Amino acid sequence: ALLQVAPVLPAAVPVEPVTVIRNARVFDGTGATLSAPQTVMIRGDRIAAVGNALTIEPGAQVIDAGGRTLMPGMIDAHAHVMLQLSYGKGLSTDSFYWAYMSTRSAKSFLDSGFTSIRDMSGNSFSLKQAIDEGLLPGPRIYPSGPMISQTAGHGDMRTAANPSRMLDPESRSHFEALGMVVVADGRSAVLQAARENLRRGATQIKIAVGGGVASYADPLDVTQYTDDEIRAAVEAAKDWGTYVAAHVYNSDGIRRAIDNGVRSIEHANLVDRKTLQYMKDKGVWLSPQVLVFKSEIRGLTPDQQAKQRQALDGIDQMMTAAREIGYENIVFGADIVTNPDVLAHIGEELTLRTRWFKPVEILRQATSKAGE
Repeated sequence: ALLQVAPVLPAAVPVEPVTVIRNARVFDGTGATLSAPQTVMIRGDRIAAVGNALTIEPGAQVIDAGGRTLMPGMIDAHAHVMLQLSYGKGLSTDSFYWAYMSTRSAKSFLDSGFTSIRDMSGNSFSLKQAIDEGLLPGPRIYPSGPMISQTAGHGDMRTAANPSRMLDPESRSHFEALGMVVVADGRSAVLQAARENLRRGATQIKIAVGGGVASYADPLDVTQYTDDEIRAAVEAAKDWGTYVAAHVYNSDGIRRAIDNGVRSIEHANLVDRKTLQYMKDKGVWLSPQVLVFKSEIRGLTPDQQAKQRQALDGIDQMMTAAREIGYENIVFGADIVTNPDVLAHIGEELTLRTRWFKPVEILRQATSKAGE
């Protein structure tokens, strides 16, 4: 018998598409000025070269910017891609509807120019996977997983209709059952909650160390989690090569968080000047928001609406002090929840910040600073 051997052919190497944008004035996310008109070459999904004398390859798609500005995609460092249902709708529907709604939210971020988001509470792991695999349009998601909260804290969304966990250990809100938040008390439970988030792929851990607008039991001025509980989350994150961000409005909670290793403070509306200076001196990142406190959060009770007004009243003092002391580690974040109509106009957050910062400073907050 004759044995025929077929030649072995090299595997075809996929050709990455090349896009060339010419005649564009570039803002690189850090500088204070735009470049002269330049050419930018993109190979696949990466910028390959920037300059004035680039060789344009045959078959490249060429776009003439006509002297317009080209800038990095923006980053929302405090996003909630999963939490765009009103509280009433969120409590009365299943996980499938939550998922469908999140796909709309993801596209809304992208259509508004936000190519990355830091998701700061929610079960966004599967959504991230679907976007990464090209199944859905959306931004890169850096997920925290469910925010970790103590009983009666900002993540405890139970109402008086829910029994005490001392009577029913399985007592939890619908939000917790869907993995949007998690309630954990004591060092061991906080460690486990943080590690569960890391198991799913959390890129950072978020905890609540003070009261919140949309929760039922906690005024904004209360302090949550003991030193040891905060350290538990910080230790779990550090062992994974990452960090902890903390939801908190008041100075006592901020100081407790920083003293126990938290690296990013979310909100800080009611912070005093000395504590803000303390944050700056410690190199802590500040993630403030404006638009969410001026907009409708759908489904709030009268008490929660009063807390929203209290948070809004504190923004000017906090932002003014940050500007005066030269606080540079500030990122862009919008924190839009329950309201897709507001999310579709997330760019208004950029405009609102011009009360305290120069436009170029705000653009840095939404690009290079958020990237750091």
